[in-house]
Amino acid sequence: DNWAFLYAQRLALKQELPLHVCFCLVPKFLEATIRHYRFMLRGLQEVAEECAELNISFHLLLGYAKDVLPTFVVEHGVGGLVTDFSPLRLPRQWVEDVKERLPEDVPFAQVDAHNIVPCWVASPKQEYSARTIRGKIHAQLPEFLTEFPPVVCHPHPPSCPAEPIAWEACYSSLQVDHTVKEVEWATPGTAAGMAVLKSFIAERLKSFSTHRNDPNKAALSNLSPWLHFGQVSTQRAILEVQKYRRSYKDSVDAFVEEAVVRRELAENFCYYNENYDSVQGAYDWAQTTLKLHAKDKRPYLYSLQELEQGTTHDPLWNAAQLQMVREGKMHGFLRMYWAKKILEWTRSPEEALQFAIYLNDRYELDGRDPNGYLTLVSLCLAGCLWSICGIHDQGWAERPIFGKIRYMNYAGCKRKFDVDQFERRYAPTH
Repeated sequence: DNWAFLYAQRLALKQELPLHVCFCLVPKFLEATIRHYRFMLRGLQEVAEECAELNISFHLLLGYAKDVLPTFVVEHGVGGLVTDFSPLRLPRQWVEDVKERLPEDVPFAQVDAHNIVPCWVASPKQEYSARTIRGKIHAQLPEFLTEFPPVVCHPHPPSCPAEPIAWEACYSSLQVDHTVKEVEWATPGTAAGMAVLKSFIAERLKSFSTHRNDPNKAALSNLSPWLHFGQVSTQRAILEVQKYRRSYKDSVDAFVEEAVVRRELAENFCYYNENYDSVQGAYDWAQTTLKLHAKDKRPYLYSLQELEQGTTHDPLWNAAQLQMVREGKMHGFLRMYWAKKILEWTRSPEEALQFAIYLNDRYELDGRDPNGYLTLVSLCLAGCLWSICGIHDQGWAERPIFGKIRYMNYAGCKRKFDVDQFERRYAPTH
């Protein structure tokens, strides 16, 4: 279920050439820890096994793509290169670096395989809100939301087999924090991810539209880790969920809104706004209001360590933080509350954003994702710039610290769901 993979195979079949799949394993990536790398690598083991069955060589190259991929291309006489797309700064730089070092006669194509409507096709500019991008995406879904053709057993074998991969040895090449442990509830890999999708449709989809904002109810898809690592395609999830529109129309429509419109809005923001991870990326009205209230007295001031350990005065915030630390996934509704309180309890909007992105990227299995930097109200991946900087939102009644940024508080959460129940579930263990 990957358009870049499918396109590469189509080119190889047309030229009657072998097909190679390369994954360049970088020693570190933003705040990723061993939790993220193990999830990714265990998923890749499944990919390697599937490639072997399809007569396609899978190679795990240790190092940055610019250092290892051009050499691989030359040594294997590769005739063309195809890569996937990410709107984030670092992966985009990797693509540019590889482009500069490739032999001139090797064509290099990029396919947006993780959006349904490709990012640059959905819109040629930064969109203001979901309202402005929704129509553009829905108008193009009939063209792009189609069933995948299969990857076929490749009829042109390579002249020499791929080197066997010493998977455990790969871990010694990593320069990442090993203290953030793997989570038990999420098994890596496509097979496990598809099982989660199946259970969502069978058990939780019916209540998605009504209960997705209640952290005590099992109503979310929980797919974000597999979507983030490309182990399950968003397009596959939508194709499967849409089969149940007649039974659960409201839930299916809500899921499409969040997994397609809001998700691709986040991609649009990161692609067209180079300041996607800073206050400078916010709208002028939001930057102005945050600046006006930057010196407002904070009711509490917490250090990064106090926030990380979940030792604030607020038991709901602590429970949300501890859910993220233990499970690698915080409930979507609480991600908004969590980030807004960081704005209220830190020295400046800049510090709040820095802390929120650090914690999100360190503990969330789906961290370091466009949706983490941003997104909207009911999205399972509600993110930092919406909460702290009002991106894709509007100005609200002015108040201390927040200015015109939308406010959330404990009393509001109590009106929405049983806060006590959630706090008991994630109470500190010490």
